[in-house]
Amino acid sequence: MSERSCLCGLVAGFIGLISTVPALGQPVCRPLLAFQEIRFSPMQPPTMERQWTAIVSVDASPCKARSAGYFEIGFLRLKENGLDIEFREEFMWLGFEWAPSAIKVELNLAADEAVERPWFDNVTPCPCRGG
Repeated sequence: MSERSCLCGLVAGFIGLISTVPALGQPVCRPLLAFQEIRFSPMQPPTMERQWTAIVSVDASPCKARSAGYFEIGFLRLKENGLDIEFREEFMWLGFEWAPSAIKVELNLAADEAVERPWFDNVTPCPCRGG
């Protein structure tokens, strides 16, 4: 009886492994993202907000032509009169075969807030060029 359940478990595991092999064998590509310009505006009356702006370059050369997807920018928001908070905002990237593209990213902040250490996270994979 024990041999039989062991054999059934082995067969079920083998079938599960075979069904995942094609997904594991396919190459995963992602666009290359980089911060180009990062600026922080002076306070704007009457709201006294400031704007954090960045230009993000998108090199989608590893991807098939006309690929698109999403990415997140993670922020560590520093606050003079409160707790620092880590959060993410989602943006869309578009890939062009002829040249890298650029995306302008904006984030409004209160007068007592600033951004430290922005980073890229959760970049959507794309079909690989030539694949």
